[in-house]
Amino acid sequence: MTILFIIFGVLLAMSGFSFLFTPLATFLSYGYFIAILALVYGILGIVNSIKFKKFGLYFVFCIISIIFGIAAIVQPSITIVTDTIMVYATAVWMVLMGIVQIVVSIKVTKQMGSGVWVLQLIFGILAIILGIFAFFAPVVMAGAIGMMIGFFFIETGFTMIFAGIAAKG
Repeated sequence: MTILFIIFGVLLAMSGFSFLFTPLATFLSYGYFIAILALVYGILGIVNSIKFKKFGLYFVFCIISIIFGIAAIVQPSITIVTDTIMVYATAVWMVLMGIVQIVVSIKVTKQMGSGVWVLQLIFGILAIILGIFAFFAPVVMAGAIGMMIGFFFIETGFTMIFAGIAAKG
């Protein structure tokens, strides 16, 4: 399972760098990227929760991630209204994910190396900041959504890589 976290993290980070260099193409199809991210994140999280028999906040968030991912796939992203809804939904999801990352980083300070939990804490704070910015400035974010998603994928990818390395060690 930990190797899946590392592989998924590497793929997310690589995708994030790709999104940084193609922000317009990313904006035009970002709903599907977010949906896939939410689905895989949720499924891996639920498998991990079942494996370790921990069904707290993280487990609930993983269920919400799967529901969000399915909703994003079935919702057509053709109109501006849909894109706006996706910006707000993504913003809320990013804030929730950041909160969960902060809580998890605080809870696992003894299990992870000293630098790893701090990085997860920082990434959680960055996810919250990006989410809040996207929520309160959706027009600005529409122009920069590809880059925001690129940074978000990079952040999430590195978080998953660190989580996989910490769980392996």
